[in-house]
Amino acid sequence: MKKIAMLFSLLAATMLAAAPVAVHAKQKVKSTVTMKMGKKVHLFHSGTELVKKEVCLGDVIPVYRETAVGYKTIKGADQAKALKEVGKVKVLSYAGDHYFEAEVVEGEVRPGDVAKKEAAYCLIQPVK
Repeated sequence: MKKIAMLFSLLAATMLAAAPVAVHAKQKVKSTVTMKMGKKVHLFHSGTELVKKEVCLGDVIPVYRETAVGYKTIKGADQAKALKEVGKVKVLSYAGDHYFEAEVVEGEVRPGDVAKKEAAYCLIQPVK
């Protein structure tokens, strides 16, 4: 009887040692690139004459970030969004047909923010 008990306990210990250990995945961390005063950015635009006429070298343009403020009352509608001013950029030069090179002069901007001057909109992109 002692031999059978010893055999079962040895078998149980072997099974525990050989059993796989459950490992939980690390939580994903969202990181955002924030560009502060003095950093250079690219302003992506459509390349139309309207944008080229309105945005001039040396212009200081306000930058806005879209924030959710609630839901629309219409059934099935998306969230209602509002633009909040988060900084300003100064246009330094042209960088191709669809980009301006600019410098952050006030606030903190992120990729995806929008620089808006009257009817001209430019998307903020980091300089690579």
